[in-house]
Amino acid sequence: MISNPAANPALPTHLQTVEEFEQWQKQPGNDGSFEFVRGRIIPKSMKQDEIDIADFLARRFTQTNAYQQKHILYPELDSYVDATRKRIPDLSYFTAEQWQAIRRGERVNTLFAIEILSDSESHQEVLDKIQDYFDGGAQLGWYIVPKHQKIYAYTSPDDSTVIKGQQTISASPVLPDFQFTVADLFA
Repeated sequence: MISNPAANPALPTHLQTVEEFEQWQKQPGNDGSFEFVRGRIIPKSMKQDEIDIADFLARRFTQTNAYQQKHILYPELDSYVDATRKRIPDLSYFTAEQWQAIRRGERVNTLFAIEILSDSESHQEVLDKIQDYFDGGAQLGWYIVPKHQKIYAYTSPDDSTVIKGQQTISASPVLPDFQFTVADLFA
């Protein structure tokens, strides 16, 4: 859900950059998980009904070669697009090298973002997130729609494929061995 900072006096409306936003966020009383997109502060949290999906994906990821090489698929991590945009995918994939950069305090964008559609998200918000991930250098994005038991796999902001039912989804070319039958995700 996109927040209207003017409607919430606790959220500032004058911040222009991720740097300014993160300085504000470090101040006492500004707790919480927020995305920052071109001056807008957007509250972000994974919902309890999304946990089963996130858990399935995380467990499936542990079976990949990438996991063995210390790459990570992690929930709710910052993904930096540019100086004015910071997103927080429901799950983000980072290589071991990117993980080391994060540990050094560097700002990194995910190569593969997974979002689980919330009832409160509009189609335009979905498209905006996908655009931001690819603008930051992502190579793949999945939008999981639990209500319809479908996954939209984006290979660019303008190219997606719908996978459902007994079809197999693959995170190729990013993670070729990260694959499963969509029906298994919703079993």
